[in-house]
Amino acid sequence: MTSEAEPLPFQIRASRASDGPTILRLIRELAAYEKLENEVVATPEDIAKHLFGPQPSAHAILAEVDGQAVGLALFFFNFSTFRGKRGLYLEDLFVKPEHRGSGIGKGLFTACAKIAVDRDCGRFEWAVLNWNHPAIGFYRSMGAKPMTEWTVNRLDETSLTDAAALAPDFSFGTIDG
Repeated sequence: MTSEAEPLPFQIRASRASDGPTILRLIRELAAYEKLENEVVATPEDIAKHLFGPQPSAHAILAEVDGQAVGLALFFFNFSTFRGKRGLYLEDLFVKPEHRGSGIGKGLFTACAKIAVDRDCGRFEWAVLNWNHPAIGFYRSMGAKPMTEWTVNRLDETSLTDAAALAPDFSFGTIDG
């Protein structure tokens, strides 16, 4: 007697250009959850260009229930000089509140891990807000170890522009093609 695995109540798939508005909607829902709604300035054009343009800067996978997107993992590849390999950086993982606890977050997370393994990445990293104890607990249950010896730093648009103005005159050439 053979037993067939119970089908998952959700599906995970790579995003398509037509998913741009859905991805932006999920990003806005994540921002609301994180109390950062005012931080979202991305436009549909930004999503189209940077996720689905000729040289994508990032990638997304979606979790769907009954054909409706209820979860998002957005990631990009970086590079580890110490490992001499690229890595996968998970920028956002979000599951709509009414679908949490159903395995969707784990499905998105492990799909990203599989992408990292399939692409020969040396690491898989992300940041989590210190107050987000449910996420911290979830990540620890997946085997994650917090990197307490590192502090995340950021230049926002104003300080980035100010720092760039201090750069010596040089030519870097064309990065994006």
